[in-house]
Amino acid sequence: MGGWRRAGIGAAALLVVGCALTPSNLIAVPALSSAEQAAPLSTSSAPSSSAASPSRAPSDASSPALSASPAPGLAATTATANVTVAPWFPRKGATWQWQLDGKIATSVHASVFDVDVDDTSAATVAALHRLGRRVICYVDVGTWESYRADAAKFPKRVLGKAVDGWPQERWLDIRRIDLLAPILRARLDTCARKGFDALEPDWLDAFDQETGFAITRADSIRFDLWIAQEAHRRGLGVAQKNGPGLVTSLHKAFDFAITEDCFAYNECTAYRAYLAAGRAVLDAEYILKPAAYCSAARKLGATAIGKRLALDAWRAPCP
Repeated sequence: MGGWRRAGIGAAALLVVGCALTPSNLIAVPALSSAEQAAPLSTSSAPSSSAASPSRAPSDASSPALSASPAPGLAATTATANVTVAPWFPRKGATWQWQLDGKIATSVHASVFDVDVDDTSAATVAALHRLGRRVICYVDVGTWESYRADAAKFPKRVLGKAVDGWPQERWLDIRRIDLLAPILRARLDTCARKGFDALEPDWLDAFDQETGFAITRADSIRFDLWIAQEAHRRGLGVAQKNGPGLVTSLHKAFDFAITEDCFAYNECTAYRAYLAAGRAVLDAEYILKPAAYCSAARKLGATAIGKRLALDAWRAPCP
């Protein structure tokens, strides 16, 4: 997991979740209201193409939104490439909780939970589903993390500079999809196998970072579209994580957006394409207090919550 993007050190959490989660960890919660369940948890199809709907299934892989050519020698198929069900994704106005540290606090009154791929068991995902929640799978796709179980599988040639402030993380050469594909596909397979509903792929804006590689904006877009395609092949909805300057290139391929401090840095309006199509923009604010952004979030249609940098269970939703 990365850190805080504004410090140049990542876009996810400060800490690694240290506990294994089982049904015994879960706390019963009151049911969500029928109105809240209806929209955020809808499994209906995406908005119509006139509303810039994203590609949905492997059959859409030839659409312009997902036309990034694979690197030479890169196989275009996977063992999970036969998914035909339209992926779920959160609709505009969905409530959410983002927790990457500590025991999952299922008492939080939110329809969508965003949790770590490795530290969240299939049993926990299933338990959240029984509570009427949908679950997003956090996966780091743009940096190497020394503490991940698959860390040794990354070729040294794809490891770049250390992430500022995070010596255990290094940037990946996302131009080498041919080398990264087997590892990242395995991570996405884990999300699908555990029963997650959607994907949060962290670090989609490598071109804008000090990676140690000559990565261009076009390189980032090509990699990002490949990630979206792979998520959809597994029946997972997929979020554009940060990168406001990439929205025009990505919003037709991605299903919704997850942002950090977009109100603090006046970037939230960049994600209007998602909101206009009825898709969620889920924002975490670290700097501002709710009184400083909740009114603007309601007006825009984004779902903003206050979070600590540690991304533990604490959460400050807008009233």
